[in-house]
Parts: sequence; structure tokens; C-alpha cells
Amino acid sequence: MIERLTGHVAAKTAEGVVIDVGGVGFLLEVSAVTLGDMPAVGQPVCVFVHLHVREDVLQLFGFSTEEERELFRLFLRVSKIGPRLALAALSCRRPADLKRALAVGDVALFSSVPGIGKKTAERLILELREKVGELGLGEVIPATRGAAGEDGTLSLARAALVELGYSTAEAEKLLASLDPERPVEDLIRDALARRA
Repeated sequence: MIERLTGHVAAKTAEGVVIDVGGVGFLLEVSAVTLGDMPAVGQPVCVFVHLHVREDVLQLFGFSTEEERELFRLFLRVSKIGPRLALAALSCRRPADLKRALAVGDVALFSSVPGIGKKTAERLILELREKVGELGLGEVIPATRGAAGEDGTLSLARAALVELGYSTAEAEKLLASLDPERPVEDLIRDALARRA
């Protein structure tokens, strides 16, 4: 089993990142979060790795933190969630935010991920809500009612933007720093105005 790779960033591609370790380039598929954490090409890096074995291919997935890798492995335990969907879910938020979303049952957040519908999102939350703490991923503190409502408003706005054709990452950028106390319609309008 490959636990981690330490080397230099050789390239960043649409498929992920290439890490050069002693002259051997390893292509790692990564989430948008990990890709954003990667240093510039040529810089040293240490990446946590998950080797996914299928009968026709061996895939390496890379993570900037152990916490993200453990969440990835946790997502893989849910039926109908494969590595690509797990990476897509990890791309929409940082691990701490995803754990909080599991704790408060934020179906809107997970169903906004391309490929994960409402039923799959509900099953994901149902199966993983209590397992997050069991796997040593840290204590999940449920949000207060106000914070949950705010997150719900942002989640609805994000889901609407995804429906309009934006990626989850693009929707996150458009909604960044907007006031979560405002109505969903206003958030969407402001986000679209930023894009113009």
C-alpha cells in the first residue's frame, strides 16, 4: 500500500497533479481543494495517497491532508459512491465543512455535487453522520440553528447556480463573501452579477 509520496510537483493537469519522486512521475487524481493547496511546479510537496484497485486499472488519488483522505475513504463505503463522486464531493468544501454538513444533515450541499442526487445525498448523510467521529476524524460540533439556516441559504443558492450550469467550485467562488443572512434570490442575483 502506498501511504504518501514526497517529491516535487512536476505538472498540474486536467487529470490532477504529477509528483516526481526520484525521477518517477506519479499521476494523482485530486480534488479541487487539494489542487488549490499544491505548490507551484518544481516546488517540494508531500501528498497523502489512496491506491484504488479495480480489475482493469490502478488509480492513485492524492490529498493535501490526512483528514481529506479519510473522508474520501469514508465516502467510498457508501453504495453508489465511487472514487470520482467522492472526489467531486471533496471538491466542494474543505473537510471540516463537509463534516459539519454531515452533522447537520445538509442534503442541499451534497445534492449540489454533480452526479449526486437528493436520494444519494440523503443516504450519504444517513450512513456517515455518526461514522465521522468513529474514524478519528475529529469531533463534529453541530451548528446552532442560526448557522444551520445560514448554511442552508448558501447551499440553496449554490445548488441553483449548479443547476444553471456552473461547477460547484465556480458557484463557491461566486458566493464567497456574500452575506448568508440575505434571501436566496438576492444571493443568486449578486453571484450572477459578479460573473457578468
